[in-house]
Amino acid sequence: MPDLSWLFWLFILAQFFVPLYQKQMLELRRNRAFHSFEQRRKTRLITMIHRQETMSFLGFPIARYIDIEDSEQVLRAIRLTPPDMPIDLIAHTPGGLVLAAEQIAFALKRHKGKVTVFVPHYAMSGGALIALAGDEIVMDPNAVLGPVDPQLGNQQAAFPAASILRALAQPNPNRDDQTLILGDLAEKALRQVKATVKRLLLEHHSEADAERIATKLSSGEWTHDYALDVKELRELGIAVREEMPREVYDLMDLFPQTSQRRPGVEFIPLPYAPAPPAMPRKTER
Repeated sequence: MPDLSWLFWLFILAQFFVPLYQKQMLELRRNRAFHSFEQRRKTRLITMIHRQETMSFLGFPIARYIDIEDSEQVLRAIRLTPPDMPIDLIAHTPGGLVLAAEQIAFALKRHKGKVTVFVPHYAMSGGALIALAGDEIVMDPNAVLGPVDPQLGNQQAAFPAASILRALAQPNPNRDDQTLILGDLAEKALRQVKATVKRLLLEHHSEADAERIATKLSSGEWTHDYALDVKELRELGIAVREEMPREVYDLMDLFPQTSQRRPGVEFIPLPYAPAPPAMPRKTER
């Protein structure tokens, strides 16, 4: 009987090399899509897409948020872009570090060329802050932005700054120093974020409108995950276009979510057209 143990070892080796090959092919497809997009629009394309991607056979997922590494990369991309060349930014993010989001937003704002921010699905919190830095916001009709009210704490326990101040407004003589310090930080955070949003809006809005919109978005009027759709954004006074280029959706397909044994959403990925009218049978003619 022939020894087939080599098949086992071949299978083991394939588990390491096949994912690497697939990753390389995916990066190649992304590069081609980037070049095609930039050549058609004559712009610099930057993507900020935060998903979870499977990086190996074992598939350890990495949750992504806006962080300092993102701001370093975006600032580098802007430095490598001629001052008058337009920039297209595709944003798909749950938000993240305020410092990084502000750095990206003001770097985009200082760029002389036109900045267009595309939001195919959602840009929450810091992502919305970055979207407000654009000269033009283009959203899918079903896409949303989120409020930018600051949150204090960490990923395990974060509390809205506005809620902390409202809680401190209730009479309680037994509060400790840590709670009072947290209230002081909350007041500062609200004031700083509102001022940041207002600065971003002043280029395309009047002083009064910038003040009003900044107050709405940063004051904690809504929960932090409240979805502001295109209609609500326009009612606030934020100009939004809905003509999303087909290439943006194609690029999103090249940044897949992490693989799962059973997908939560399934469908046949083909556009459906109305069915043609049935032809009469020969016996019916």
